[in-house]
Amino acid sequence: MTANLLDFDLDGLAVFCESLGEKRFRATQLFRWIHQKGASNFDAMSDLAKSLREKLKTSASIVALPVLSQHISADGTIKWLFDVGAGDAVETVFIPEDDRGTLCISSQAGCAVGCRFCSTGHQGFSRNLTVAEIIAQLWFAEHFLRQHLSRSDRVISNVVMMGMGEPLQNYAALVPALRVMLDDHGYGLSRRRVTVSTSGVVPMIDKLGQDCAVALAVSLHAPNDALRSQLVPLNRKYPIAELLDACQRYLAFAPRDFLTFEYCMLNEVNDTPEMAQQLVQLIQSAQMGMHWCKFNLIPFNPFPASGLTKSGPGKVQAFAKILTDAGIVTTIRKTRGDDIDAACGQLAGDVKDRTDVASRISKQRVITISSQ
Repeated sequence: MTANLLDFDLDGLAVFCESLGEKRFRATQLFRWIHQKGASNFDAMSDLAKSLREKLKTSASIVALPVLSQHISADGTIKWLFDVGAGDAVETVFIPEDDRGTLCISSQAGCAVGCRFCSTGHQGFSRNLTVAEIIAQLWFAEHFLRQHLSRSDRVISNVVMMGMGEPLQNYAALVPALRVMLDDHGYGLSRRRVTVSTSGVVPMIDKLGQDCAVALAVSLHAPNDALRSQLVPLNRKYPIAELLDACQRYLAFAPRDFLTFEYCMLNEVNDTPEMAQQLVQLIQSAQMGMHWCKFNLIPFNPFPASGLTKSGPGKVQAFAKILTDAGIVTTIRKTRGDDIDAACGQLAGDVKDRTDVASRISKQRVITISSQ
């Protein structure tokens, strides 16, 4: 069985090359070919010794994920459905904006957290993705988009680990994948432009700060434990006070001087003026001033199983005003890709609940990019 080279960060690839009797600089060359140039054909790697290329042909491969479908929104958002085998699929979303291109990546097939407002959680949990399966989403999207947009420079400037799954519950694969994204020989992304979103796995927040601190977004969604435990079951294990303490500890390592709290606006559930005032009091209780965090208010994208409805624009604006007037930086997320079910909370893998993956593979056009 050959090694999938998408599974390795640079240190891991160096160890692999050493096992073939090669020096570390060969790993750097190989890493650049794979991630910067999108190559999957060893013969195309012209500055590698022919002897190494022959070794790689028998001991290694660069295996992307089969693409089951691609949908392009009216606003330019692109959603891909990737087959990860055994009837599972994951979704990845590219969001173009004037000043950046953001890729939303999945970390698990399904999700075990089960947040009430998220359709991924209603699908249930299947398994963690491997490093290769996480990186393959970025590898495919970056090099597909360069061809699609006729560009030679980097298209994806930001990565958010906000797709399917709870990233910090797949920590062993998450950190090597982040290192590939950040490596100057890989995708060269800034730590400020890579964001991990978590529902609040407190011990792993601390560990991430020590191992690979990137921007952090915390799914809060409620100002008190009673409500948050209903919306985010993980709160029963790691209540808000513990979560806020972990967030403040993380600030010492974070690439920004603030963290983001995500707050999905649910009609008559968490969107009242009283709830906004409770949030203000919660942030004040941290005794760090009002600028150590910002709030991102997210429009809810309804789905039948949730039993929830979205807050009206007026309610969202009124809620935001209370936070802003208290000195908390607050933004309202613009919904993107909702016409292709690519908006926040809508990613559900699209396979287990609707059809068999094998039949989809036979019926869907599998999209490929040419080897460089």
